[in-house]
Amino acid sequence: MLKYIPNALTVLRFLLIPFIVFYIFTGNYILAFIFFTISGITDILDGFIARKFNLISNFGKLMDPLADKLTQIATLASLVVNKIIPIWILLIVLLKEFIMIVGASFLYGKDVVVYSKWYGKLATVLFYVAIVISLLFKQYESSGIWKNLDFGLYCLALIATTFSLIMYVRDLYSKGFIDKQDLKKEVTVDKREKKKK
Repeated sequence: MLKYIPNALTVLRFLLIPFIVFYIFTGNYILAFIFFTISGITDILDGFIARKFNLISNFGKLMDPLADKLTQIATLASLVVNKIIPIWILLIVLLKEFIMIVGASFLYGKDVVVYSKWYGKLATVLFYVAIVISLLFKQYESSGIWKNLDFGLYCLALIATTFSLIMYVRDLYSKGFIDKQDLKKEVTVDKREKKKK
């Protein structure tokens, strides 16, 4: 029975996304905060149980990060629509995720696992804290010197996520996960086609 708990917690995070989005759109930020916090706790428990009892599965390896990304993007998108945060924060996150997907395509079919580094985890934590503060500040109409605290955290999170992306791409290239010869061939072909035109 224990072996199903990590995957069940992952599925639960998917189910919590509509509730988070709904309560943000309806302006009930405290309930959005509660459901978002529950999602974060299940994420921690999921990883802890899977590692502690060696219950890591292919389903978990695929769906766990997907649940995290969908929760983060859906929540940020809802905050943008409600004019709580600027849209460029969401656009940078979407661009980063798109590049990560492209990078993952290079790893498809290869026996390679790129583990999350401390700077990637730091970005995730900063985004989580920033979102929590945004929800609480909006609920209680915070003002004064603390008013822009969440914005500062978003900026730090974006710096961390950009650094994480740069290091990810560097690892893909330097460790041979990307075929450098294929990249050179594509450039050569492009040049020849331009000359013919």
